[in-house]
Amino acid sequence: MTVTLEVAEGVGTLRLHRPPMNALDVATQDRLKELAEEAGRREDVRAVVIYGGEKVFAAGADIKEMQAMDHAAMVLRARALQESFTAVARIPKPVVAAVTGYALGGGCELALCADYRVAGENAKLGQPEILLGLIPGAGGTQRLSRLIGPSRAKDLIFTGRQVKADEALTLGLVDRVVPAAEVYEAAHAWAARLAQGPTIALRAAKEAVDAGLETDIETGLALERNWFAGLFATEDRERGMRSFVEEGPGKARFL
Repeated sequence: MTVTLEVAEGVGTLRLHRPPMNALDVATQDRLKELAEEAGRREDVRAVVIYGGEKVFAAGADIKEMQAMDHAAMVLRARALQESFTAVARIPKPVVAAVTGYALGGGCELALCADYRVAGENAKLGQPEILLGLIPGAGGTQRLSRLIGPSRAKDLIFTGRQVKADEALTLGLVDRVVPAAEVYEAAHAWAARLAQGPTIALRAAKEAVDAGLETDIETGLALERNWFAGLFATEDRERGMRSFVEEGPGKARFL
């Protein structure tokens, strides 16, 4: 299998495995969508890590496969391509990308689907599609501009240049940089911590932020208000407030 889902102690790891560069061909895209949806459904998965292995995250699409496609073929495929990545972005749980080595083109776009990105010191990220006479087609023009701002996104998309981990951190393209050998451990620790948290509240927070970014402030505030009030009907809210009153802040256990 080119993508697997391994679950342990509440954390599901979506692992890319298509040596040598984890090129994201059609079969890998479809498998990614299938497992992302499974991770979203499974109650034993409370947080997710996306990982490509110790050497490379994903170097992009399978160019040889794409070269054989004409306009008609890509018209039929483009929606499925985007939907496979959107399935990752819509996992209703915290998602962290553990980025080692290259995360280019589709690999960068996949990392953009995560809520948080941990990169190794050896990481290189970018959207080089312009060098093929193309533009990003799996969400890069939209998610990248929302994450780092339109002018910075245009610089990366227009030039197709790769950025190293330190520049990616400065741009806001990644959130933390660690030695390459520690990437998965650091990403897993982030996910494991949140896997112990209040599931419904985390889902509400993710949806409020993500959906709010797509609308005006008044609609976003209404969304937040509805989720905030709704959480007062949950056991986690009762447990969290009771623990705060009786034991002090930060000691509630939600499992």
